[in-house]
Amino acid sequence: MTPSTRSDGPGLGELPERLNDLGTFIREQRASARLSLRRLSELAGISNPYLSQIERGLRRPSAEILQQIAKALRISAETLYVQAGILDRPDGDTDLTRHIFADAHLTEEQRQALIRIYLSFRNENENEAAQGVRVSGAEV
Repeated sequence: MTPSTRSDGPGLGELPERLNDLGTFIREQRASARLSLRRLSELAGISNPYLSQIERGLRRPSAEILQQIAKALRISAETLYVQAGILDRPDGDTDLTRHIFADAHLTEEQRQALIRIYLSFRNENENEAAQGVRVSGAEV
């Protein structure tokens, strides 16, 4: 039994679908960065056919290859690790930054902007709370 068809572990039965999702995600990020397949393969330091196989869900890239692709796309490696199943998606009500990083519909620039705004609001509210000021707007 090959690793892509095994179903005896968490998430292993979903491997072919996960590889397709990862490939689609990389292709969408490449398109939003306006990079050709050939140019992304050059920037990432991997062969054009190998990148094509990854995008079509035919190959499972290593964490190192994902890191190279992420660097070339100027996105966080964590985002690709989540897409590939190397890192788990956050569960429950966790820090919003993890959700922003996991959102495949945002560019890296959009993620960074949202995180900066979110963290500035949190810091502002924490500072006001520490000073005893209500943040509901009733007292300032």
